[in-house]
Amino acid sequence: MTTREKPWRGVMVATALPLHDGDLAVDHDAYGEHCRWLVDSGCDGVVPNGSLGEYQTLTPEERSRVVKTAVAAVGGDRVMPGIAAYGALEARRWAEQAGAAGCGAVMLLPPNAYRADERAVVAHYREVAAAGLPVVAYNNPLDTKVDLTPRLLARLHAEGLIVAVKEFTGDVRRAYEIAELAPGLDVLVGSDDVVLEVALAGAVGWVAGYSNALPATTVALYRAAVSGDLPTALPLYRTLHTLLRWDSKTEFVQAIKLSMDIAGRRGGPCRPPRQPLTDEQAAAVRSATEKALAEGLR
Repeated sequence: MTTREKPWRGVMVATALPLHDGDLAVDHDAYGEHCRWLVDSGCDGVVPNGSLGEYQTLTPEERSRVVKTAVAAVGGDRVMPGIAAYGALEARRWAEQAGAAGCGAVMLLPPNAYRADERAVVAHYREVAAAGLPVVAYNNPLDTKVDLTPRLLARLHAEGLIVAVKEFTGDVRRAYEIAELAPGLDVLVGSDDVVLEVALAGAVGWVAGYSNALPATTVALYRAAVSGDLPTALPLYRTLHTLLRWDSKTEFVQAIKLSMDIAGRRGGPCRPPRQPLTDEQAAAVRSATEKALAEGLR
């Protein structure tokens, strides 16, 4: 039973996944604690098993347990798992698992095994929507090579297959076109480094990365941005932007985990194929994180 009417709205943190040093096993106790800390710090919920959660490297058993750990920590109405899979049948099974665990919504990439055409994309979302949970589409054509254009999103929404979209293209103009073509479709900020622009364009949520390290400040930034409070939002945004840009880089998982470590949280290592940051990259992340912390951002 959910208590949030639209459990995909607000600051939903794409959670990093703590792994044990050495064997790189999932530290479920640390993950549950991290989810609780994020919500206690003002975030509205968590998104396990996204790219930031390294879902591609998890076994099915690990992936299932991560969702259950998050639900046990913060309640199902605050958990929106990523259910990306090579095919719609597997994605639907993950949606059904999320529903059985008590989650309030799920987030779904288009088919990512090949460059799917519109017919395949619609069939994919139709199959998963049949599981019965609200589906948030995730548009990331940089990685999937499939672009959920505003026109295609409008079609998916008109057919009742999606309730929102996590927009990761970085093209702020799309928020306005989506609002024109699908007025009832919620737009969620997809990449940290355009949060101010997309919030001002009408976003009602943010699937956030850097909230893993600085939840209170990123929540304050989001709340100010969506309310149009530029005197509050703009200085925070300028200060954070050096860090927020890492969310759009290939090494975003390693960067955010390093920032977590510096901020006193459990970031730790990543699983292969992700490699540690280079010395130059690590120095840049460290410098920007330490600067933010020195200015009182948390």
